[in-house]
Amino acid sequence: MRLLRDPLVWAVLLLAALTWGMPGLKPLFAALFPDLDRPIYTQDSFISLVLAHLNIVFWSSCASVLVGVAAGLAVTRSAGREFKPLVETVVAMGQTFPPVAVLAIAAPLIGFGTAPALIALALYGLLPVVRATIAGIEAVPASVREIAAGLGMGELRALLQIELPLALPVILTGVRTSVIVNLGTAAIASTVGAKTLGSPIIVGLSGFNTAYVLQGAVLVGGLAIVMDLAFSRLALRLERWRPQNPIH
Repeated sequence: MRLLRDPLVWAVLLLAALTWGMPGLKPLFAALFPDLDRPIYTQDSFISLVLAHLNIVFWSSCASVLVGVAAGLAVTRSAGREFKPLVETVVAMGQTFPPVAVLAIAAPLIGFGTAPALIALALYGLLPVVRATIAGIEAVPASVREIAAGLGMGELRALLQIELPLALPVILTGVRTSVIVNLGTAAIASTVGAKTLGSPIIVGLSGFNTAYVLQGAVLVGGLAIVMDLAFSRLALRLERWRPQNPIH
């Protein structure tokens, strides 16, 4: 009974039903769009599109998180603090530069397909992670650092055992934003030949088929909702796990 009251469970079930059952909705789309000869996208299965979409988002988000957290931690250390304005400027440029432009530049250089999409999404997802990492580390009270130093902790040990556990909820917020943004932005990867849920959207736009656009958009939105709920659940578990007093 507890599972039935869980919004995450219902969101996952609804997304699964739409993914597997989209071809069965052909009569509905035919009724909504009677002028269309092909109201259901059939060039790829929706299951394969969802998996391909998640694959691109996963690897690009991993790159964003690894690079973003490392950069954020580096500029909060005494040796790298002077590079903080430079790093913030560079990652801000990465997000203000449109992913479509990155794809247009990268595709002729490294080929069409998944590779340019991974580069564009990884760059686009850096800013929230870097900013959240810096904000989380800088929010750790100076008194806590002083106590750690008084206990004989080195800078690395204090970072791993005190600063990171305290900053983790803030960092997770940045990761959450980055992943959700990448989920939506990944749809444009289909413009350079990558298979994603953007495929029916782009085919629909080029062929004036609103049904295709709606099918792709609904599944992208469903994935974003599921991912957002999953991160909310992770944040709650993290809050319960995180020690209230990391200094022993």
